Amino acid sequence: MTIELPALPYPRNTLEPHLSAATLDEHHGSHHRGHVEATNRLLEGSGLEGLALEEIVRRARGRLADEAAQAWSHGFYWTCLSPRGGGDPAGPLAERLARQYGDFIRFREEFTRQALGLFGSGWVWLVQRPDGTPGIVATRGGGTPLTGSDTPLLACDVWEHAYYLDRQNARADYLEAFWKVVDWQAVGARLR
Repeated sequence: MTIELPALPYPRNTLEPHLSAATLDEHHGSHHRGHVEATNRLLEGSGLEGLALEEIVRRARGRLADEAAQAWSHGFYWTCLSPRGGGDPAGPLAERLARQYGDFIRFREEFTRQALGLFGSGWVWLVQRPDGTPGIVATRGGGTPLTGSDTPLLACDVWEHAYYLDRQNARADYLEAFWKVVDWQAVGARLR
């Protein structure tokens, strides 16, 4: 089974002014596409052909594991964003974040702190722990909580290509923009 590059779930210019169409073209059309193509090349002869991408991420080792994880994480990232995003979460997600962090503001501050503190490239995730509580996980490189027991709810790509065209090296500015397009409805729908 060939892994396909998923289409963006919205037109490429609809996250503007927070994330530009040029950034999405480069990020989705070049970086994400490159991980999908590399995964397909490395998949040949691996014994994992025919598996869904999530299962490849869980079973693969070495470079195939890295490329497949990046392909999956990027596809997941796009589903965390929306032109109608931003604001605060509601319902059970908001309640769980308030119980765990005190309130949404404190959660957001901690998530942002971890994203700014991640040395180099990687991802920051809101996850649901096996006991149902929310947590924040920072992973380096292509690391993903998909390979552990946590359920990913929200991903923030903090690789430079996610923001360089719009903001150069200003990761903090990118994070401010990120919060304005988070699709809290999609994030909340992932709760188990």
